[in-house]
Parts: sequence; structure tokens; C-alpha cells
Amino acid sequence: MPRTTHRTRTLALGAVLTSVALAAAGCTSGSSPKPGGQNSPGTSADAANVNGGGTPVKGGTLKLLGNSDVDHLDTASAYYSVSYVIERAYARQLFTYPAATDPNKVNAVVPDLATELPTAANGGISADGLTYTIHLRQGPMWNTTPARAVTAQDEVLGMKRLCNPTQNSVGAPSYYEGVIKGFSEYCAGFAKVKQTIPDMKAYITGHDISGVTAVDANTVRFTLVKPASDFLNILAMPFSSPAPVEYLNYMPDDANFRQHTISDGPYQITSYTPSQSIKLDRNPAWTKAADPVRDAYVDHIQVTEGPDEAAVQQQIQAGTADMEWDTSVPTASIPALRATKDPRLGIYTSGISNPFLIFNFQSPNNGGALAKPAVRQALEYAIDKVAIGQIYGGPSLNTPLDQTLPPGSLGYQQMDPYATPGSKGDAAKCKSMLAAAGYPNGLQLTDLVRNAGKHPAVAQSVQTDLKACGVTVTLDPVPQGDYYGKYLGVPAIAKAGKWDISEPGWIPDWFGNNGRSTIEPLFDGRTYGPGATDWGDVNDAQVNALIDQALAASDETTAAGFWHQADQRLMAIAAIVPFESQSTPVFRSDRVHNAIFEPFSQQYDVNEIWLSPNS
Repeated sequence: MPRTTHRTRTLALGAVLTSVALAAAGCTSGSSPKPGGQNSPGTSADAANVNGGGTPVKGGTLKLLGNSDVDHLDTASAYYSVSYVIERAYARQLFTYPAATDPNKVNAVVPDLATELPTAANGGISADGLTYTIHLRQGPMWNTTPARAVTAQDEVLGMKRLCNPTQNSVGAPSYYEGVIKGFSEYCAGFAKVKQTIPDMKAYITGHDISGVTAVDANTVRFTLVKPASDFLNILAMPFSSPAPVEYLNYMPDDANFRQHTISDGPYQITSYTPSQSIKLDRNPAWTKAADPVRDAYVDHIQVTEGPDEAAVQQQIQAGTADMEWDTSVPTASIPALRATKDPRLGIYTSGISNPFLIFNFQSPNNGGALAKPAVRQALEYAIDKVAIGQIYGGPSLNTPLDQTLPPGSLGYQQMDPYATPGSKGDAAKCKSMLAAAGYPNGLQLTDLVRNAGKHPAVAQSVQTDLKACGVTVTLDPVPQGDYYGKYLGVPAIAKAGKWDISEPGWIPDWFGNNGRSTIEPLFDGRTYGPGATDWGDVNDAQVNALIDQALAASDETTAAGFWHQADQRLMAIAAIVPFESQSTPVFRSDRVHNAIFEPFSQQYDVNEIWLSPNS
């Protein structure tokens, strides 16, 4: 999904968009995703094997098939959800998320390179919540020649590389700036460095982030600007991966870098041909004894790129491929697969809000009508959310959503402030409220629409709904690849009234305690500017204050209360019109066992799959 702009994955993969051009950011991508085979929602499609009913075997080649390439292979830059499918195989972090079918476990951070979760009780977190001392386990190794240990100094280097100003190193400094002491200052200095390998290397080796220090080879210490209850979630992002010193010899993620990636995970990239294929083989330096998270059953992982969604589905059903790479099950295929109770189909609740309707608060059109809460509140009643759900596969895949936080996000409490019969809209109420707001003759609105995938159909559905309550909508289609960067993320275009409404999507970069990757990037008006993801310029003082309180909360319970209040306030001012919470359909071949859905990538965890013997 390329998550471009603010670092949260926006939609464009699989069930989200059916193409790999993800929306805007925000990996990414809920209620704790629960495995759900089409036979019995809530249980794994391969429950017998997931729960130990089969005996895992090692060996074989797992074949992934899709349409497009990764955005990056460098962990400092990679931001497509599809990139994480293989990042999880070759790159480790201090903390990560377990392979689990239990919705209460799958989004809970666990140690990876770290020996344990830091707490106040074990001395890992200081009393004021500002200092995290993390110990690295002994045993993880880089696949260098000779192999060498992953150290605290490598973690420090990985954090330093996030600020690299080169075009290919887009990273996610926004998650670290204002959180880690000295990070903003370090990035500001890096921005002034000449973009040459020697100059960048000299800056990295000659300057430090004051809040990131290697106490010794096995201990790294982080000092925060203020308490952050989600700091371990931030460290679990692939951006936070340690980096080997060899990476300083390359421009981040350039063609040369991609031929020389270094692994500390169970697999290593042994072949990469841009836009054609990626092959991963076992990393001889990896041992299961040093990795509590990954099992690594297959010997090889082969990614082949080129076929479209329909062709991918056909090959998996035929058994010539095993899993989708960057596509999803075609919507048209799902009814038949469900009708035959095909055990290869899995449907997983993901807590993704995609798409949703945004308002251009700055639009001068209609006398600035969209800046008025009463107008936006009227339009909340117009939308038939069930009809939009049909575009994305119907009620088995989509549940109407009536708030900014989808299920599974910290602070979610179900509410429906603009309820309509059956979630199908109430045109009469919309029309009467518009009249009461001073617009008895309706409005003239321009809808900025991505010209690919399901987006035109969504816009047409919105157009029809709004027409029923007296609002005329003109559709303005733009190339999907330009949608965020050249249109929604450009304030001058919004201020000129080139668009009034639009339908983007969003995947949070993690689930659970994730207000920093949902409400904050989408609705903090203080971040508004070029490239920001508060596209409509929602800038409400109460919301901003609640964001600050939630981000500074020292524990999740306190943070949850503030995120819920922010959700309530955002809906009270009708900041957006949410449409639906999506589920993700994925498909696998007959020979795939132990298919465990991984929420971050919206795909099965390649480290856990084992293949039928002699297949």
C-alpha cells in the first residue's frame, strides 16, 4: 500500500485496493485481526495445522506471485505493506509481534533481539518513563563473512540512518522526532549534508543522537522527550531495525544496495531482479535458539512479479503458486469460494478504515460551506455505507463504520452518532439539515477521485447518495500515482478549491495502541502543510489537546481514554464520514500449512508456513 507522506500505510494492497500502489501512508492496513476461514468466521482457515494438528516439516520453496515490486529493500525506507512480507524474514528488530491466531496476542509487542520487555519493575523503564534500557540477547548474527554478532552499536546506527536526506531514504522520522531526545536536532543537521556517500558517512560517524546510546555491546539506552506509552510499538516498526556498518558504503536503497543486503533473520536475499523477482534462501548465520519469534520451515522463498490479480488467483488455485504477493482475492471470486467452503480461503478482520470521505475545510466554494460543522453533519446522513461495502466484496468482508477509530485501535468504543436505517443513509434528514444550515438549494461539490481500482465506483456511489439530498457532485479523476503526492498533499490546491471532498484510505502502522498512527497523522491540524496527511485541514483545539494528552500518557489505559474522547470529538464536528471496517481475504495453495495471518503485512507470515512433503 504505498504508505507515502506521513508514515502510516495508506491503502492500495489486496482487499484494500487490489493494486500495489498503496494509498498514502499509514502500513499501513484493527480489532485485533482474528483469523477467519470462510467456513467459520473467527477460526483459522487452517486451524488444525495452526493449532498443532499437523507435524511441521522443513524444506521446499514457498512461491509468492503478484504484480509489482517492493518500494524499498532498505529497512530505513521500506513502507509498502508488501515489503514487510519479506522484511519479516530477513530483518529483525528489538521488539516485534508474534505469529499468533489469538487476537489478544497478535498485536502485543514481544521481545525479538531484546532479551525481555523493559518495565519499571525490571529496571528497563525509569520511574519518570523517560529512559528505556534494553538488553540484546546473545546469538543473533549478521550473515557477513565471517558472521558477526548484532550489537547495540548496530541499533544506534540503524536509528541514525533514518534521518538520511537522500531521496531513497524516506523513512519515518516523524515517529521518532519529538519522541526521542536529540532526534530532531540530529535530523536537522543531517538535512544540510551533501548527498554523497563520503559526506553522509562522515556525518553519521561523527554525530550522535543524544537520546540513543550504546551502553555496551549488548545494551542500548533510549532517552525520551516525554513519556510515550507506545514507545515499544515504535521500536517494533521495521524502520527501527539495526543496521550493519557495511550499509554506510552505499546510497540508501539504491540499485547497488539492493544487491548487497545483509540479513540477521532466518532468510537472506540471494537474488533480486527489479520488477521481476526476489529470492530468499536460508541464512546460515541464523539459529532458532537465538530467535524466539520465527520458525523458518521452508528452505526458499521465491517472489515472482508480473501477473495481475486474476492470473495470480488462477495460478494459486491450480497449485503453481502458493500465496499472493501484492494482490488479493478478486472480489468476484469470493462468492463461489465461500459457497463451496473452499478451505484455502481465509477472511481476516483487520480493523482498517478504507475508504472514508474527507472534507476540504479550506474550500472557498459554496461560500465556505464545508468549514461549517452543521453542513458536514448533514452530509454524514447521506451515505449508503452498505452500497460502498458491496463494492469491496459485500457484508462478509465489510462492516459499516461510524467513527474515526476502527475496532482494534486503542480507545475504540462502538458508537453511531449519525445513525441511519440499516446504515443505508437518510436523504430526507440530510436535505432538511442542509436547509437548516442555510443551504436549502443544496451544494455544488467537486470530488477528487483516483482513476483506478475500485475508487471510481466508490465516488459514483457517493455522488448518487449526495444527489438524493440535493447536492450535485462533479467527479474529478486523477492518476492513482499522483493522488496523494500531487493533489491531496498540496495545500495550495485545497485552498484554491480544486476539490471539496475525496475518498482516501488508511492502514495504521501498527494495531492496538496506535493513536499515533491513526488519529494523530490524520487529524492533528498543527501538522498541516505540504505532504501532511491531515488532508482536509481538520484543526480543532480540543482534538489537538486530546492528542497531546494521549501521546504523553504513561500507560495504555490512560491513553485509551484520551483517544476515545478524541474520536468522540472528531465525530461531533463531523471531521470525516467513515464508511466501513474492512476484512482481508487471502488465498493459499493446497500444500500450504500453518497459515497464520500477520496484521502488519495483511498476509500470511512466511516464517511460519510449512509445505506438504513431496509437493
